[in-house]
Amino acid sequence: MAKTFQQIVEEAHREVPEISVDAVSKLTSGAGPPLLLDVREKEEFREGHLEGALSVPKGFLEIQIEGKVPDKGAPIVAYCQGGTRSLLAGRALKEMGYSDVQSMSGGFGAWKNGGYPWAQDKQFTPDQLNRYSRHFLLDEVGEAGQAKLLEAKVLCLGAGGLGSPVAYYLAAAGIGTLGIVDNDVVDTSNLQRQILHSNDRVGMPKTESAALTLTGLNPDVKVIEHRIRLDSGNIMDVIKDYDIVVDGCDNFPTRYLVNDACVMSGIPNVHGSIFQFEGQATVFVPGKGPCYRCLFPEPPPPGMAPSCAEAGVLGVLPGLIGCIQALETIKLILDAGQPLIGRLAHIETLSMEIRMMKLRRDPDCPMCGDEPTIHELIDYEEFCGLRAGGDDGASADAA
Repeated sequence: MAKTFQQIVEEAHREVPEISVDAVSKLTSGAGPPLLLDVREKEEFREGHLEGALSVPKGFLEIQIEGKVPDKGAPIVAYCQGGTRSLLAGRALKEMGYSDVQSMSGGFGAWKNGGYPWAQDKQFTPDQLNRYSRHFLLDEVGEAGQAKLLEAKVLCLGAGGLGSPVAYYLAAAGIGTLGIVDNDVVDTSNLQRQILHSNDRVGMPKTESAALTLTGLNPDVKVIEHRIRLDSGNIMDVIKDYDIVVDGCDNFPTRYLVNDACVMSGIPNVHGSIFQFEGQATVFVPGKGPCYRCLFPEPPPPGMAPSCAEAGVLGVLPGLIGCIQALETIKLILDAGQPLIGRLAHIETLSMEIRMMKLRRDPDCPMCGDEPTIHELIDYEEFCGLRAGGDDGASADAA
């Protein structure tokens, strides 16, 4: 015989123990607190919830809960807005084998009215809810992660071959503030690989062209133009306002300058470089692994390493390496996965060989070693890259 909704609720009352908001408050502040399970809709959760609660809407409970809470013996306190949905959710959980489930009497309404502390997540606009909807589905990102991305400040050194895909994908991902450092103008020879720019912008400053493209892609992103040449006198002032620096320059003097400035300021440096058909990427985080000078203590002598303008570069190569740099930047912001700290990814495109190499901090490194010998920034001159007029990650006149 079919049951009425009221009968189902009454059965849930008999099967699922209820717990008062006061008792929940004491449990959450004690040792071994229970898992707080919010079974309301996402819109309700977004407007306010118990601190640290896991959001699994009642309609998706049976589908998602085992992936999110694999331990069926874990203590769980489910709650909704008024206390009914959480009773039904608790009953469903018990049927699935969860043994220690309680329902918070009165729900979030009683908790809030009782004056207990609660949290409110970032309030996304309707456009943002749609724009980042695929991110929201990922446990490693979700709404909390997307809020981190929107609050992040990333400095891209160069709006060229590497800087283009880096900035483009970071803007698409919703990085709130993107700084672009470049002192060059768009040239027709750039368009084979530098996807931020277009034919009708030849002669336009690259930072201006980049800003047009990035804000056109995502109006959430604030683009800050740094139309300068980085040197020891200005780099610290530029990078101090950013969380992460993405190095897309193609000349050694700027790479060393950026490395040293990041080590001194404690800012992560997401590094990439390319040459003809091969490229590499790694992440330098001060105090957590090697720096660039651990690999190469000093710049090479003039003429030893030609620039892209001299040696050429396959147009899609910076797209591959730049995307890796963008990915690593996002991982750092989200604190997700395993960033390329102490590891270097090397890609040889003609054979499509991808090698992962371990990098170790050099205790004798002149910059980050046990007894560093470099204590101030150095402006290297007359090295490769500065002699050439073009670049592929940053201007020869700016990073």
